[in-house]
Amino acid sequence: MRTLLLYSHPVESSYGASLCEQTRLGLQQAGHQVDCCDLYAEGFTPVLTRHERLIYHDVPINRQNVESYVERLKNAEALVLVTPIWHFGFPAMLKGFFDRVFLPGVSFELHDERMRYVLQHIRKLAAVTTYGADRSKAFLVGDPPRKVVTRVIRAQIHPLAKTVYLAHYGMNRSTDATRRKFLSKVRSQMEKF
Repeated sequence: MRTLLLYSHPVESSYGASLCEQTRLGLQQAGHQVDCCDLYAEGFTPVLTRHERLIYHDVPINRQNVESYVERLKNAEALVLVTPIWHFGFPAMLKGFFDRVFLPGVSFELHDERMRYVLQHIRKLAAVTTYGADRSKAFLVGDPPRKVVTRVIRAQIHPLAKTVYLAHYGMNRSTDATRRKFLSKVRSQMEKF
């Protein structure tokens, strides 16, 4: 299965980089063809410009500045996110990817003022995340990133798509043992994905 792995962390030696590597290896072990898109390393620009907003609904001109990313998304049969959660949200880099690439004509179409999602070719969705806070604090604030993945993005892809959300909560108090355990869990889950 062609899998777009979106990775978002600015530090190449981070725990997030280890998670990305274990995710990639697990997916490859499962037989996936992985397109690893390291948004920071590729120099992706997350800021939606004034011009891009003005042409936002002008399909297909709206994708002219992000065409290569649009093609990678359109070629994917699975989408996997590997990202930290900061302040109960995605890093600006990943949020900017959604703002600039999930465009009209790419992730949805408008017909008679009704929205129709068009990423039906994506049949699997996963997120591998880390939170500084523990699970109870995330629960109290509604865990917005989990809802974005399991509700918002999930609604835009194939209706029967398998969805997996893996989170290491409490990174601020994590230990080598908890981090190793989570790496192992991620690798195992991706080998089954």
